[in-house]
Amino acid sequence: MLEIGTGEYQEGPTGVTVFRFGKKVLGAVDVRGGAPGTVNTDYLRLGCDRPELDAVVFSGGSWYGLESITAVATALKDENIRNGFWDNVALSVGAIIYDFGERRLNEVYPDKKLAQAAFRAARPGKFPLGAYGAGRFTRSGGFFGCAAYSGQGGAFRQIGEIKVAVFVVANPAGVVTNRDGEIVAGYPDSNWPKFLKTADLLAAVPASCKLGWNGVPEGSDNKNTTISLVVTNQKLNYAELQRLAVQVHTSMARAIQPFATIGDGDVLYAVSTDEVIGEQDSDIAPSAFGGMNVGALGAIASELIWDAILVSVPDQPQADEPSESERPQAKELEAFAGRYDFSSFVALQVSFKDDRLFALATGERAAYAIGKEQPVELLATGSRSAREADSCIRR
Repeated sequence: MLEIGTGEYQEGPTGVTVFRFGKKVLGAVDVRGGAPGTVNTDYLRLGCDRPELDAVVFSGGSWYGLESITAVATALKDENIRNGFWDNVALSVGAIIYDFGERRLNEVYPDKKLAQAAFRAARPGKFPLGAYGAGRFTRSGGFFGCAAYSGQGGAFRQIGEIKVAVFVVANPAGVVTNRDGEIVAGYPDSNWPKFLKTADLLAAVPASCKLGWNGVPEGSDNKNTTISLVVTNQKLNYAELQRLAVQVHTSMARAIQPFATIGDGDVLYAVSTDEVIGEQDSDIAPSAFGGMNVGALGAIASELIWDAILVSVPDQPQADEPSESERPQAKELEAFAGRYDFSSFVALQVSFKDDRLFALATGERAAYAIGKEQPVELLATGSRSAREADSCIRR
């Protein structure tokens, strides 16, 4: 029943993830943090026990990415799956993450075209882990200035007839933490102890958030969000589904620390596809329909979502050290001189002087470590083939 589609604009990079169901399902939502961006969550809060939800959409692009969510609803109508009758209007809900700011050299965002392509590409049984879909360019750890690349993750478990699947796009201010309390990914300051744990960072707040201890560089953005989905085939009423959302969302504070900060917009959707009642545990009060206790179901989903957060973290790229042995000839270097436009507001002027290359940002904004005040020397790293790859737009 559940089908998943993803789409990315590599030039961003940014992306969208679409979860579509083969019928109307019951949904609930829990929102945390101080900066959420959502569509139709207020309707889910009304507490209706009638299944009306068609799709859940996760998108990059900050509030501009909200276009992706309504685009999925119009795709359902365009394909005659839904229409304009009151009891058959398409309902898509969703949330966005912030993937702009200093991590990007442009402001490309997931639009209607990309969202509908992901919707139509949706297939059952497949969910790419890491830097795909809405998780294409996510990060974690900005709260402590050690931001690492993140992504999207998922996990699944079946107990008898009952199935539970969880999905997460991790873009938190906090650090991703494993079950041993260790930081899963981050670029630590050279002054940090070698075996530093998340608890050590938290115990040192606010010092651990400042320059000198490590801290957040001046001008760094701390707009972050983790958006999640829990899907079960067990029949639940709205109150149970809402409590499942709250329980699982609360549990995520173990895997992301700190969680739901003022700069986060964390949102978790919970969905019941209403397919099975399931077997009850005789030692625990059953659900309203006689199936597994909702607290037990929440405990299972809470462990799964921790797993999903952990597998959302891709391998972290490491910077190559400059190499004198790989230094190109002067004529090779001179060929790279010119103007490079990355977007309407980020451009580089690369100049050749004394057999060396220098770059200066000439647009409205800096280009990562290349600023607008002083030229920065460009040093060769890696192989000749890598140096010859010219993926920039030169004018």
